[in-house]
Amino acid sequence: MKNSIQLYSWIPIRMVPIILMVLLSSCDDFLDEVPDNRVSLDDLDKAAQLLTNAYSDASYAFTDWMSDDFTYTIGTTLRPAHQQMYVWDDPTSDPTEQDTPGFFWYQTYTAISHANEVLSIIDGLEVDQEDRGRRDAIKAEALLTRAYGHFMLVNLFGEEFNFRNNGAGPGVPYIIEPETEFLVEYERASVRSVYEDIDDDLKDGLELLDDSYYSNSGKYHFNRNAALAFASRFYLYKGDFIRSEQYSNELLGSNPESFVRDMTSNEFRTAKASTSGYPQLYSSPDLRSNLMLMRKISLFQRTDFAYGIDRNNYRSLFATHPFADATDERENPAWVKGQNAIFPVRYESLFERSSINSNVGTPYHIALAFRGEEVLLNRVETSIYNNQHDQAISDLQVLTNRRFTGGDLTLSMEILRSFFGADDDPSFTDELILLNYLLLERRKEFIGQGMRWFDIKRYGFSVNHLGADGTVVARLESDDKRKVLQIPTSAIEVGGLEPNDR
Repeated sequence: MKNSIQLYSWIPIRMVPIILMVLLSSCDDFLDEVPDNRVSLDDLDKAAQLLTNAYSDASYAFTDWMSDDFTYTIGTTLRPAHQQMYVWDDPTSDPTEQDTPGFFWYQTYTAISHANEVLSIIDGLEVDQEDRGRRDAIKAEALLTRAYGHFMLVNLFGEEFNFRNNGAGPGVPYIIEPETEFLVEYERASVRSVYEDIDDDLKDGLELLDDSYYSNSGKYHFNRNAALAFASRFYLYKGDFIRSEQYSNELLGSNPESFVRDMTSNEFRTAKASTSGYPQLYSSPDLRSNLMLMRKISLFQRTDFAYGIDRNNYRSLFATHPFADATDERENPAWVKGQNAIFPVRYESLFERSSINSNVGTPYHIALAFRGEEVLLNRVETSIYNNQHDQAISDLQVLTNRRFTGGDLTLSMEILRSFFGADDDPSFTDELILLNYLLLERRKEFIGQGMRWFDIKRYGFSVNHLGADGTVVARLESDDKRKVLQIPTSAIEVGGLEPNDR
């Protein structure tokens, strides 16, 4: 398989129209009444309940259709927005159309607005001494959801943060106050400024967080492990490898194996016989590796919808490893998609009917917002940049032991150099070899879950997309401006925001 691997030798180091309540001072008793059924946030229970809406229900997995994993798929439903995204044109779809950048923009800012409503009143709520801890926990969740929402937005609609640009390019508006006016105009903060605000909210949220208040539904909230995973990813993307490693270490502790699902176990291998049982196991809140789960309105999991992964490329990807006579257990199960593609079974495709007897409703799946495996691979990346290559190999070995069966599964620098055909090529340093192997493992680990796009942006990969006849119909260059998604037309025309360069 050596000849099928590409070495990347140049890798560098590295509005919301929701108003829940308008408070007006007036002598008129009529104006002192809440004019409709809006929630009046006057106690902790209501604040905590409102925060369940502070998690965006829009999936970012649509980015996979723009990545080098997915291909043109024959025999599935292809909407205009799908075809536009596939060739990196700016989608012209309505922002209510799920699985589009516009849908993600508006749903995420709506989620942020709920966090801001809570933050605007939480400090002013008078509570007993025994409830102060709960008030802090609610505030922590609001801060973390606000930070996470803006983090995802800026990484989709802004440039990547790296040592070359230091985050100087335009980011997204960082909204910290509830909206009390109609048709508010905002300005785009720089990526660096957005990252600074995320940093503040993230650190404040971590300081106040207390898991004990979410003991019955902790995996569907920003529990401490999920917040540590968020910090691990945030500082990695920021290029702060010391702090990324710090938070990764705090989560993984001395037993990182416990945060990596064992796909070589009898439980996982037996579950492959059921395409419903396997995703239920994979995304189970009972698995320690699953740190935070989020409901996503999406058709992405449907096998008759949009794009899939070329069958031959899929098999080749999972056959690409440095171990003789070994099987990568991540390859199966997988669904057939269209006439020429395949889709890995990870999440269950679910449907909520609008009524008991209705045939219409909302398609959705339960996605993993944060996983222990990601934190482990984040630590591998920081170890590589911090020149801790033995630590990187040790962590990669942890993943190897829980992903491959058969043969000798021992990793070493010598084996990896031979795998990449770089035994006698000193131009490929150990750092580059490890980075390439890490990116290969990340690609396999998160395939079909929307994570590949962020590596394509961070590392400047180019992408070719094929048409139905197998020829290249579009190319995304390494420094292509289209890697920064265009903000929605209505946010430009009504919100007054500056569009991204094209």
